[in-house]
Amino acid sequence: MRFSTVFVTVVSAAAAALAQSTGGTGDATFYEAGLGACGIFNTDADFIVAIDAQTFDNFPGATGNPNTNPICNKQITATTTDGKSVTLAVTDRCAGCAVGSIDLTPTAFQQLASLDVGRLHGVTWQLTG
Repeated sequence: MRFSTVFVTVVSAAAAALAQSTGGTGDATFYEAGLGACGIFNTDADFIVAIDAQTFDNFPGATGNPNTNPICNKQITATTTDGKSVTLAVTDRCAGCAVGSIDLTPTAFQQLASLDVGRLHGVTWQLTG
């Protein structure tokens, strides 16, 4: 049992490292913006994104203070399986997102699909700046 726990931890760390360097693939959802983990206040009209907690917390240079996380204000481009894309600024951490998944503001999500969809599967994202 102990070996399994170690193996899962190593796999999770490897997945986070991959997401940090190249991006990720997962679900995209939307949330109501406000004061994010980066210490920045946003509105639902802003093109921002919350990155999964595993990637956010383990981003190179991250410390216990999320406001100074180097991923803050980096740009990502998120693309759906049908080729729609949107560019977003990272200003928040998504505690409930699986590794590779992202949470967008409603305005940003609507660039990819109607809010009625609620969740998009297979969305890829890449750090662009």
